[in-house]
Amino acid sequence: MASLIVLTVAVLFAAASVSLAVLAVALPPTRGERLLRTLAAFGRTRGKLIDDRGPRWDERLRRSAVAGLDRLGRAVTPSGARARLSRLLDYAGNPDDRPLEVVIRRRALLLLGVGVGGALFGAILAGPAGALLGGPAGAVLGLFVPDLALHELGGKRQRELAASLPDVLDAMVIGVEAGLGLDAAMQQVAENLTGPMPSEVNRVLQEMRIGISRTDALHALSERTTVRPLQNFVTAIVQAGELGVPIANVLREHARDQRVKRRQEAEERAQKVPVKLLFPVLFCLFPAIFVVILGPGVLRLLAALSR
Repeated sequence: MASLIVLTVAVLFAAASVSLAVLAVALPPTRGERLLRTLAAFGRTRGKLIDDRGPRWDERLRRSAVAGLDRLGRAVTPSGARARLSRLLDYAGNPDDRPLEVVIRRRALLLLGVGVGGALFGAILAGPAGALLGGPAGAVLGLFVPDLALHELGGKRQRELAASLPDVLDAMVIGVEAGLGLDAAMQQVAENLTGPMPSEVNRVLQEMRIGISRTDALHALSERTTVRPLQNFVTAIVQAGELGVPIANVLREHARDQRVKRRQEAEERAQKVPVKLLFPVLFCLFPAIFVVILGPGVLRLLAALSR
């Protein structure tokens, strides 16, 4: 009887999840979605023969499923969550494989998949009560898995930005002292160096080419990062431009400060090495040494006691 109840609860939760997906698919598309679909169809059929038969059934099913996931994702992602995801994507460098719409779609997909999996797992472990608790818990977990992944990706990129900042500043100092302007020095950095920081410099230059002022482009760079030294550098560059202070002096001072700070951080990490090695040595190396040193004596003592 209990197994029948568990199976019934799991089937009901799965049916509810499928019903949500079907309801999202059945909703009529918005005006913006119809416009984007028309433009996409124009891009695919431009220069090609138009097939009067239309897309195949599997293609129509795939499009309907994707559209349903998009609508469900937008339904569970309010405007505040969209702004937070956009900020996390900026911190992560806006990867090409993870635009905002794809992240929202993955939130919906994981909400359904992990929710059903949590309900089944809870039903196996604790029966109907486990299914009722595991389903919502799995849905919430699946909803925030993309957020956690973006947070980790953004943190890794920000650490790379902080690590590459001194080299970029040194390259800009060399360019400015050689007679280049600030924009030309930034262009040399973007062309000759690789990594997250040169990519951000290149983005600033691209924004300036489309008509955005240098001050606004630099402020946008400061908003896309959590690295405090980079934000301080952007503030100093903007103030130097407003007050007429020579850029070379500002770059030189910040480059010197970043080199000193990087050396201090390296020394700090080196001083932490003995503390980090203490527990592996204590729990891994010392037992092996004790076995080698005391093992023969213990064996002889046991042999003597047995006689």
